[in-house]
Amino acid sequence: MGKVKLILGLAVLAVAITAGWQIASCQLANIELRDDLRDLAVQTGAHIGLVPFKTDEDFRNAVIRDAKKYGIQLAPEQVTVQRTGAAQVPIIYLAADYKMPVTLAGGNSLTR
Repeated sequence: MGKVKLILGLAVLAVAITAGWQIASCQLANIELRDDLRDLAVQTGAHIGLVPFKTDEDFRNAVIRDAKKYGIQLAPEQVTVQRTGAAQVPIIYLAADYKMPVTLAGGNSLTR
């Protein structure tokens, strides 16, 4: 009876570690993408006159390209670009709406 409990406990621990690892990697990818979105929205080069301000389509393409670096698949309709403020000093809001699947042992999957 003790061996069965030990094996069952180790199996549960292995599933928990696997799921935790996948969830943590999804969270890390989300944090990295969020940092990239902030960097994109600032447009430092445009504010100091080195490059022109980007269009909404440029932003969408850049967000999709950055997301792909982290294994996140996005379509253009999943990326939101909003502008407020004056044309010379726009305030840019970027967002990406997506879910990433987490596969558990046995083929079950969750979306995170």
